[in-house]
Amino acid sequence: MSLARAVLTVGGLTVLSRIAGFIRDLLIAAALGAGPVADAFFIALKLPNLLRRLFAEGAFSVAFIPMFTEEIHQHGRDSAERFAMEALGGLLLIVIPFSFFMIAAMPWVVPVLAPGFLGDSVRFPLAVEFARWTFPYLTLVSVVALLGGTLNSLERFAASAAAPVAFNLALIACLTSILLWSWSVGGPIDALTSGCILSYGVTFAGVIQALWMLWAANGAGVRLFWPRLCLTPKVIHLGKLAAPSAVGAGVGQMTLFLSVVLASLLPNGAVSYLYYADRLNQMPLGVVGIAIGTALLPALSREVSAGRIEQARMLVCRGLEAGLLLALPATVALIVAARPIIGGLFERGAFGPEATEATAQTLAAYAIGIPGFIVSKVLSAACFARQDVTGPLRVTVIVTAVNAGLALVLSRFLGHVGIALSAGLAAWVTAGLLALRLRRKELLILDQRLRRRGPRLLASALGMGCVIAWMTQELGMMFQNQRTGALVILVGSGLVVYGGLTFLTGAVRKNDLYEIFKNK
Repeated sequence: MSLARAVLTVGGLTVLSRIAGFIRDLLIAAALGAGPVADAFFIALKLPNLLRRLFAEGAFSVAFIPMFTEEIHQHGRDSAERFAMEALGGLLLIVIPFSFFMIAAMPWVVPVLAPGFLGDSVRFPLAVEFARWTFPYLTLVSVVALLGGTLNSLERFAASAAAPVAFNLALIACLTSILLWSWSVGGPIDALTSGCILSYGVTFAGVIQALWMLWAANGAGVRLFWPRLCLTPKVIHLGKLAAPSAVGAGVGQMTLFLSVVLASLLPNGAVSYLYYADRLNQMPLGVVGIAIGTALLPALSREVSAGRIEQARMLVCRGLEAGLLLALPATVALIVAARPIIGGLFERGAFGPEATEATAQTLAAYAIGIPGFIVSKVLSAACFARQDVTGPLRVTVIVTAVNAGLALVLSRFLGHVGIALSAGLAAWVTAGLLALRLRRKELLILDQRLRRRGPRLLASALGMGCVIAWMTQELGMMFQNQRTGALVILVGSGLVVYGGLTFLTGAVRKNDLYEIFKNK
């Protein structure tokens, strides 16, 4: 499968996941709003997600995929599948006891993540209970991550990319049950009951994801039976390879940890504003950055292991080009039109105009870092393909310190907006440091095509931003009365204008569309 087709597969399904996620968040906003119950639920949801990125989708995945690919090339698929089953056993040996420990220790864990909740008679006990109900999701998503890494290494990207769709649909089903219950009793269900149902729903969604991936793996001919919970020599080697990445991922999660801690110390609603803004910010990050990184790592691993360095350099350049093509317009649009976007999507039910304004400011600050994050995903994949884990670790340590310093300073003056702005600026620092490292390793050499098209993509995105800013003013009255319709017009017009400008400037050419579907 070509890199472009792989990116389209992952990105397209990620779009579906984000759409389902938006529907989910619209229902959450209507049910919980941005008050103390919502803050408690989002903290409970944040905790297993932080550790998921560390255990499952972080260090483990980036170490597992190159090893699995190498095992296929050297010893065949049967040996690679045996290694995958051993890796699953080793992963569960760590995650299951850890999950039981964390559930029991939750009254002491929540204050570490959200010290501002201590002494709060509503948020603290709710966060503890909600977190206990959501935490089993970590074990389930670990199974999902390993099966996804196995299928991605076999160039079967669709199932793994569709797994988040299953998660969102399961939570939508829980929210729909709340709405039906509300309709049956003839009045709204209180936020506390809704939060309880949603917390149980997170673990239920993890079960659905795991069953989906097991079915997909079986369809691909991958046979992973219940593994022995032990550490084999290959798994120990995998652990040694993953250890620097685990440290890096852990240090990286400190940034998210610090943002939650700082937000918990701010007035009610700060945690929720950051959550809703980050959900929109994650759309381009997931559709573009994660999709490119997911598709690029197996392809780069094959080229590097075969010694085809020139081909690997070309893949890095095409990954950067594809990332900028989609990241730049997303950045401009989310900055210029943050207010109408948030209002059109979330302003209903318990989510009022004040929450819209606060969330829109946060979104604009987050959006500054979108191109930096996406470039970092491409460059990180190049490092991991070389089994270079110490370089990204050093970069992560430096950037975490930078982000922490910025967040502490900016939050004093800008509140929750300063926390988001520090994350956006840190993404650019990450991209710059990774680029310098790969330049020294001679794996990052920008070709003529990227040098020519990059500035043209930026010009096209800025032109689109001017049109969006003008349309926002022209549609001002419509945004007050028909927010959703005005938002559809704004987004559709922006896409048309940007697409036209990319062809007019030569940033995109007709033969590019043909190359996307070439199986090269």
